[in-house]
Amino acid sequence: MNIIFPVLGGLGVFLLGMITMTDALKSLAGDAMRTLIMRFTRNPSSGAVTGALTTAVLQSSSATTVAAVGFVGAGLLSFTESLGIIFGANIGTTLKGWLIVLVGFKLNLGELMMPVILVGAMLKLFANKKLASIGMALAGFGLIFVGISIMQGSMISLQSFVTPDSFPDDTWIGRIQLLFIGILFTLVTQSSSAGVVMVLTALFAGAINFEQAAVMVIGMDVGTTSTAALATIGGNVSSRRTGLSHVIYNMMTGLGAMLLLTPYISLWESVSPGSLYENAEVGLVAFHTTFNALGVFIVLPFAAYFARFIERVIPEKESVFTAGLDRSLLNDNGMAITALAESVKAEIIALFGHLHVLLGNKEKGKLVDLEEMQRVLDKTHDFADHIHIVDEKEKHRLNILDLIHVLDHMQRLHERIEEDVDRAKSMLKFNALDPLRHELERLMSEIVESESLRINEESVRRLQVFLHEVTHRASELRDLTMSEIAEGKITVSMGNKQLEAIRWLRRVTIHVQKIIYHLQNVA
Repeated sequence: MNIIFPVLGGLGVFLLGMITMTDALKSLAGDAMRTLIMRFTRNPSSGAVTGALTTAVLQSSSATTVAAVGFVGAGLLSFTESLGIIFGANIGTTLKGWLIVLVGFKLNLGELMMPVILVGAMLKLFANKKLASIGMALAGFGLIFVGISIMQGSMISLQSFVTPDSFPDDTWIGRIQLLFIGILFTLVTQSSSAGVVMVLTALFAGAINFEQAAVMVIGMDVGTTSTAALATIGGNVSSRRTGLSHVIYNMMTGLGAMLLLTPYISLWESVSPGSLYENAEVGLVAFHTTFNALGVFIVLPFAAYFARFIERVIPEKESVFTAGLDRSLLNDNGMAITALAESVKAEIIALFGHLHVLLGNKEKGKLVDLEEMQRVLDKTHDFADHIHIVDEKEKHRLNILDLIHVLDHMQRLHERIEEDVDRAKSMLKFNALDPLRHELERLMSEIVESESLRINEESVRRLQVFLHEVTHRASELRDLTMSEIAEGKITVSMGNKQLEAIRWLRRVTIHVQKIIYHLQNVA
């Protein structure tokens, strides 16, 4: 027991280092990585490259997968494009193994990392936010190698107690047993990286042989699907599709890796007899990279067919407006805000389309189900309420503040549209309002073009100028209407309808202007 505790302690230090470094890297590079994914993902192939690179930088395949889910739900990526990112993330995770084998084992950096951890801690305590995040990344990086060093020393002590004979033999039944050992380890630790490090350390110490290590690593890759599967519980359609894709793909890759293992060993032995077992750690990491890379290259050409199969298994049931508002995104404020902004934009386009019809332009407009739209707005508002910005980036705080302003004016615009239908009809009959009505309709058409929002400073400025014009003209028309009532030119009833139409148009204009003003700051 005294020998096992140091091994478990080393594993714990490694996991702590991974968590610390990953969180710090996400804080430092999260937004940049999301921008990279959006900018360079044009098809499944480019998605695989960005997925691999993002995971290599962030050292977290789950962060990459969450980003992909958010972009699909927000309509920024197609589900087919996101598959490339998910597949590529598997390749990105293998970088950690190369780093450990080529640097951690060869140089034994445990003691050398102690000053690095101290520097990182000092930066966290005394530096500004950015340097503090860099400090946490350094400290986490150092802890990774300290953990590896502890495990190495402890594994050597286990040699007299644990040998390859302690594990199942290299038969198909034995390999299946080892596969489940790898899966179980990942289920317990919720980290395939920790499992791979543990296997590499045991292989380095001679506690297991190459074949046993390779099969357990396959099992650990398959085991990572449990995290994706659990994350989809209660999630939206996009997250469930992503989780199922991850499960099926990793199981397919795992099966392929099991079939590839014997030919892989034979190839090494035919090219350089005995070298595989002399360099078992390098051979294991190379095998890990090989079967993940082959899996991507084989599946990518069929990504579209794969996506259609998943879409049939999990059909779309969510509202198109709120499909991207997955609660799992709330763990990453940047992604949550991105998803919220895209949902809000889609809802604005729908509301403006309805408003086009009320303003008299049925060709450009389209009526929406206002009851359904109210439910959509409520759900969107609820999602925004659950985004909590505490001691984070100022950009995130300002973005969520602007989005809340946008949602507030959308709710009020919805009320004007739903409750004041008679006033809108009166406006169409009040010829004096025609110039204002047509100008508002024209400005909205410029902003909502080809099913997307085009917002710039000029659009905001023109709406502001128009609002002043509407306010001034409304005052003149109110005075004119009151005079006509007094002079008997129109009835009191007709005059009241004209006054209500004036108020309706002005209030609608205010909400449209405020929505675009605040949305510009987010866009």
